Amino acid sequence: MALAQSELQQASQRQPLWKYRPHTGRQRTAFLCHSHKDSVLAEGLQVLLAEQGVELYIDWKDATMPERPNRETAERIQLRIKTCDWVLFLATGNSMSSRWCPWELGYADGMKQLDRIAIVPTLDAVTTHGNEYLHLYRRVDLSAAGELLWVPPNSNQGQYVRSIPFL
Repeated sequence: MALAQSELQQASQRQPLWKYRPHTGRQRTAFLCHSHKDSVLAEGLQVLLAEQGVELYIDWKDATMPERPNRETAERIQLRIKTCDWVLFLATGNSMSSRWCPWELGYADGMKQLDRIAIVPTLDAVTTHGNEYLHLYRRVDLSAAGELLWVPPNSNQGQYVRSIPFL
């Protein structure tokens, strides 16, 4: 089931309840591939993931990134994709028409194991975005209890994001 964009917007308004995994010394991380036009949705996803014990990297929140995209931007994004545990693609109308998002997803596809890449399909008032990727990658869904699920391609069964083991 796709995440309603309205739920992501609501989540962006609250403070994350940071939940760390006490038996490990490290926070799980994910790189977010998204359109900057969807900043509120990205922040909502960041809150939902933080509540599941995952730190979400959002490039425009990184003060070390260049002001304008250039070669250094691409190199830093490549490094983040390599070093984060997962890569998530926030599928919206804006990201589907972005120039950077297909490049980031393609780079991740070549650098990460496929089970470390997931689509976050979203539902707006008109349509569901990201369906064309769902047969290629895992997806992030919202359970009936409001927890994020990590679901394999072509499946309706997943595991809670909070319980996914580290690499």
